Amino acid sequence: MKAVQFQEHGDTDVLEYGDFPDPEPDRDEVLIDVKAGALNHLDVWTRIGFGALGRLDLELPHITGSDGAGVVEAVGEDVERFEPGDRVALSAGLSCGHCEFCRDGDPTLCTDYKIIGEHVRGIHSELAAMPADTLVPVPEGVDWETAAAAPLVFQTAWRMLLTRADLQPGESVLVLGASGGVGHAAVQIADYVGADVYATASSDEKLEHARDCGADHVINYEAEDFAAEIADLTDGRGVDVVVDHIGAATWQDSLSSLAKGGTVVTCGATTGANPETAINQIFWNQLEVVGSTMGTPGEVDDVLELVWAGAFEPRIRDVLPMSEIETAHGLLEDREGFGKVVVVPDSEYDG
Repeated sequence: MKAVQFQEHGDTDVLEYGDFPDPEPDRDEVLIDVKAGALNHLDVWTRIGFGALGRLDLELPHITGSDGAGVVEAVGEDVERFEPGDRVALSAGLSCGHCEFCRDGDPTLCTDYKIIGEHVRGIHSELAAMPADTLVPVPEGVDWETAAAAPLVFQTAWRMLLTRADLQPGESVLVLGASGGVGHAAVQIADYVGADVYATASSDEKLEHARDCGADHVINYEAEDFAAEIADLTDGRGVDVVVDHIGAATWQDSLSSLAKGGTVVTCGATTGANPETAINQIFWNQLEVVGSTMGTPGEVDDVLELVWAGAFEPRIRDVLPMSEIETAHGLLEDREGFGKVVVVPDSEYDG
């Protein structure tokens, strides 16, 4: 088969779409004929060599990709949930299944939690063998690009807002970087909940897309200080929740944008993981700083049911053949466009 892979960490030129041995599914795995994959910013960091907690120690060559979908081609002898011909998508969280957190029903807190594509080989290939527990059914009628692009960002945003921040109807939420994968999913989910949604992006075109996703108020952060704008728009009160997956570049302004008793919820730090923090602002305003990673199986099922039904839509900025993976990574790094970048095996790509 052919797969997107790298032999060493580095810039986009380390990526190649080349031959790789066909995978053989283990007893608990499913062999997938991959129809589409999608990129996330973690693909960029993995390529560079850094994960959520620091430098990665990967088996090389490494196959990229934490989002993908396709048709079951074969199943391991212990697999009962799927059979050949089923349509499936990857939900990339991988847990041990037996630690106290897994037993208590929240595998995102697993002591050995991993993300497929970040910590172990991913799904951007013609064939992929994935644990059956990491797969979700895809209904007939859902196109492959949607099936590939939805799981990671929508489960992440759903858990951030509904489980971790406990967003309620009528509350206000600021979504930073609303043009990205998690950002545009968070805007849709916050609007669905019935919140008053503020969104930032770097261009007026992206802000129009954010409005189309459900944002009530938009701020061009390249032209305006978003914390000052939030103060003006809320008569100095601030918002109840800030969704910040950006990190050092926005952290202090995120805290400044919160109302007293507000919550900032974070799932990433693309501009740096060690920002300066005004601790006095946190305790005096009684703010909550909440972390969030991926989603539990129940959360994944809940949000994807709404995606499959059409209530949420993963916006797709570009669909490229996997052989153009360097271009795909460049789109993410250059912050081009709105929504997700999808890659398709060259054998499936129809232009």
